[in-house]
Amino acid sequence: MIAIRRARPNDAAAIGAVHVATWRSAYAGVLPDEYLTGLSAMRHAGGYSQAIADRRDGHAMFVAVASGPDSPPGFDGREGGIVVGFVSGGRARRPGFGNGEVETLYVLDDYRDQGIGRRLMRAMAAHLAAVGCRSVMLWVLEANPTRWFYLRLGGRTVARETIRFAGQALEQIAMAWDPIDTLLAATAPAREA
Repeated sequence: MIAIRRARPNDAAAIGAVHVATWRSAYAGVLPDEYLTGLSAMRHAGGYSQAIADRRDGHAMFVAVASGPDSPPGFDGREGGIVVGFVSGGRARRPGFGNGEVETLYVLDDYRDQGIGRRLMRAMAAHLAAVGCRSVMLWVLEANPTRWFYLRLGGRTVARETIRFAGQALEQIAMAWDPIDTLLAATAPAREA
């Protein structure tokens, strides 16, 4: 069973571990190996600890928590579940593409294709709508093999740019949902027959 809930301060270590695991998987062959092997779950946990507490500009984080015998080993399973994915966002950091922004979305490989990313996106879209955002956007690296997920949810490409990261030039794409209701509709729970 997977539950989606607001991130708590004691989730930071597990969120950092999910971040590192997903980057090593998604960006193998895209980012330099030495950069990926140098990622630190503990260092990321510190940043996520601050992000969980930060409520400025409508910022929020949500986690996907798995429980049961098939939960992955090595993650902190206290409080009845293990963090297997997360999303963060708030009001857009740059104007012009949307009022709200999904800043991060990561789900462990073993938990993909189960609707968890969709449910996390819905939680963030609902939150952003509640804080007054009428549209939402995100940036995704063009080389990210999971960018198709955002297309399946109806995201439209609204901009492209080249950024420098880990010592190399990378293309990133801005995708938007305007109005935000299009993302809420795309992530709505499936009706049972």
